[in-house]
Amino acid sequence: MVVRNISQAKAELSALIEEVLKGNEVILAKAGKPVARLVAYRGPSEPRKPGSMAGEIWIAPDFDVLPSDIADAFGARTPGE
Repeated sequence: MVVRNISQAKAELSALIEEVLKGNEVILAKAGKPVARLVAYRGPSEPRKPGSMAGEIWIAPDFDVLPSDIADAFGARTPGE
């Protein structure tokens, strides 16, 4: 791991990118405290496929119904309930 203050990193950006390409992690610091990390770009992962879990997930019919004890705790019940 390589640590550089931001002012140093400005002057050494090309060298720091080479370090990242070699597989090293570069930490950028401000006043000696780490604030950012340079790592190799891996590109986007595979795009999500909507519906890929169809048939594998089940949601209870009463999923959106708030239990009365929870509603009472949050003061969400209306008078007359």
